[in-house]
Amino acid sequence: MGKDAEVRAKFADGPDEGRLQYEPGKLLFRGAQRRAFRGDELNGVRAEGGDLVLADGSRFALGEKAAASWAAAILNPRGRLDKLGVKAGMRVAVLGVVDDAFTGELAGRGVKPVTDLADLDLLFYAADSAGELARIGDLVPALADKGALWVVSRKGKAASLKDVEVMAAAKLVGLVDSKVVGFSETLTALRFTRRR
Repeated sequence: MGKDAEVRAKFADGPDEGRLQYEPGKLLFRGAQRRAFRGDELNGVRAEGGDLVLADGSRFALGEKAAASWAAAILNPRGRLDKLGVKAGMRVAVLGVVDDAFTGELAGRGVKPVTDLADLDLLFYAADSAGELARIGDLVPALADKGALWVVSRKGKAASLKDVEVMAAAKLVGLVDSKVVGFSETLTALRFTRRR
């Protein structure tokens, strides 16, 4: 998830006020003039007093705590596996999710997906039809007591299921939704755990 704030800004060509937004890899300012900062423009960002300061001297008044938080987020962006809660040593299974980059990220974290569906910390399951959603109940017993099921589906105009349909199917088998993550440019993931 990104960051968003109304700010006072100072640029080389003068002051401005507007909305500052951060999504990993991109800082956007929308004021009298729209400005976008990416890549090398974000290198060396720092918190100075209550300002977020870029390498070119651009300053955004956020307050001391927020400026430090924004700088940390920009300098150390959370990766997909962090957002999904994947940690080394977890028992993870991937069913139907076709994403070579994801498989590579798992390997880079030292996680080798298992094929025996038992005592899973995380289960990533691709579901883009009512029939695939109907199988969720069969997957719940594969989860460890505190395990989570991530239902991965197409998003946007390509989506064949709505989030509410996925949530309703999971609720029918005793699961509750707890998080949504943009899995990729084309996929979204909803996290479910057993009701406590």
